[in-house]
Amino acid sequence: MILKTNMIRLAVCTLAPLAAAGLALVVPAIAQSSNALASVQSHLKSTSSMTAEFVQTDRNGQRLTGQLTLKRPGKIRFQYQKGVPLLIVGDGSSLTMIDYEVRQVQRWPVKNSPLGALLDPDRDLTKYAKVLPTGNGDVLSVEVKDPKRPEYGTITMVFVRDGAAPGGLRLRGWVALDSQNNRTRIDLSNQKFNVAVADSAFKWTDPRPKQRGRVG
Repeated sequence: MILKTNMIRLAVCTLAPLAAAGLALVVPAIAQSSNALASVQSHLKSTSSMTAEFVQTDRNGQRLTGQLTLKRPGKIRFQYQKGVPLLIVGDGSSLTMIDYEVRQVQRWPVKNSPLGALLDPDRDLTKYAKVLPTGNGDVLSVEVKDPKRPEYGTITMVFVRDGAAPGGLRLRGWVALDSQNNRTRIDLSNQKFNVAVADSAFKWTDPRPKQRGRVG
């Protein structure tokens, strides 16, 4: 049980700031076009909020499910399945991992996480991103990393062309990788865009002694 819990924590931590990632990600079926980054940027700017179900898979094949809630700029919540004592919340400035089992809280600036590419619609992707080539014209895959700050890690976002989605693209998921070859994959389903999301969705209960209460 302890080993399983530690594996879950490791997979969750990969979603927060990653270690230096010197390995290339290989994602099949990726479309490449001259305006691909512009299309992704348009999608991000056109998406003010999103909810989705997610499946998280680590390099050992262990899977977790949960509910993703996103509100730009900067807010995100990973609510894991019942029985997983972990929660990840971005409140607009910080990305926080709350571990209710050991009563610990870890926090990083959102900008120091690869998830910053998803949460900041004004971020200039041309400075950090590249399109990975593929033979499938309906799928775009964009690798994002800051070459000046490799310790922030790498995220590869996968989009599917969908005329009903903002900017004509639907985020299908992403892959994150750290320097110890810890690979975490997120697959999304039942995406709903630009729905009403209250700011209270990004509050959480602090498990630390003498600091209980709603924060966020």
